Amino acid sequence: MIDSLIQLDTSLFLALNGAHTPFWDSIMLFASGKLTWLPLYLLIIYFIAREYKWKAIWWLVAIALVVTLADQISVHAFKNVFLRLRPCHNSELREFIHLVGRCGGQYGFISSHAANTFGVAVFLSFLFSKKWVTAGLLVWAAFVSYSRIYLGVHYPGDILAGAIVGAGIGSAVWFVSSKLLNKSKK
Repeated sequence: MIDSLIQLDTSLFLALNGAHTPFWDSIMLFASGKLTWLPLYLLIIYFIAREYKWKAIWWLVAIALVVTLADQISVHAFKNVFLRLRPCHNSELREFIHLVGRCGGQYGFISSHAANTFGVAVFLSFLFSKKWVTAGLLVWAAFVSYSRIYLGVHYPGDILAGAIVGAGIGSAVWFVSSKLLNKSKK
C-alpha cells in the first residue's frame, strides 16, 4: 500500500512539475520567496492592530507561535524522522524534474512552506471570521504550497501532509489562545 501511494505521489508530482513555462517559472519562484509576502504580512498586522487594539500584541504572539511550531514540527517530527528525499535530490527522478532555483535541504516530507502558510491561514480565518478572508487566505496558502511542487522541491504528499499539520497547529493555537484571552477578561 505504501509503495502504491509513493508511486501515485511521484506520478502526480511529475505531471504537475512537468507543466511549466518560463513565465510561470518566475512567478512560482517569486511566490516561494521568504520576503515576497512581507507587504501582505504588514497589511495583516495593520488590520489586526486596527481591529483588536492592545490585544493585537496577544494575537501577533500567537501567530508567531503558529509559525514557530509549524516550522519546528515539520522539521524535527517529520523531515528528520521520515528522511524522504526531496524529488530534486532523488537520483532516479533528476533527469525528469524541472527544477527552478535551488533544491534546498535533503529531505522534504513534510513541506514547511505548506505547514507555515496553512497554519497562519487557518489561525487568521478564526481571528477574522469572515468567509471572504478565509477563502483568500486558503487560496494564498494553496498557491504558495503549489509553487513548491512546480519548483521541483516537494511531492504533492509533502504539501498535503504539511497543510494538514499546519491547519491542525493553527487550529490548536487558536483554541488555546482564545480560551486564555477570554479567561484574562474575567
